[in-house]
Amino acid sequence: MRHYENLVIVKPTFTAEEIQASIKAVEETITSNGGEIAATTSMGMRKLAYPIDKNERGYYHVVYYSVAPAAISEIERRFRINEDLLRFVTIKYDTNREITAWNKLVEKANKAATPAKEEVKEEVEVEVETKVEVEIETEAPVTEAPAEQEA
Repeated sequence: MRHYENLVIVKPTFTAEEIQASIKAVEETITSNGGEIAATTSMGMRKLAYPIDKNERGYYHVVYYSVAPAAISEIERRFRINEDLLRFVTIKYDTNREITAWNKLVEKANKAATPAKEEVKEEVEVEVETKVEVEIETEAPVTEAPAEQEA
């Protein structure tokens, strides 16, 4: 099994539910051909470099997966038939260096998909600490100001 990455661009005229259904169809195409999806990343609605079928924007979605090389031709054939997709690109990760990069991308995508609760707690604690520091700083000049006037 080799490692692959697919970037698909879905038509922007769809509703959120239709976009999600198109993405599920893309993932189903991969899994029905023996692929194992490692991670997915939604890049959201973006402006295209040039208009495609009179569309100036598109919904970008990236899928990282492993599959047998023989299945790629069938996956791409189904992507070409799918009218919901404006464009797609398949990237093969072959060498050890590329596979290491693929693993890092998958790890990054999985981290972004599920933020850790500890990170959220740390952000809240930092906000509380900065509020306390601000209050202390505002109180200090008030007590010093009257002492300077008397001297």
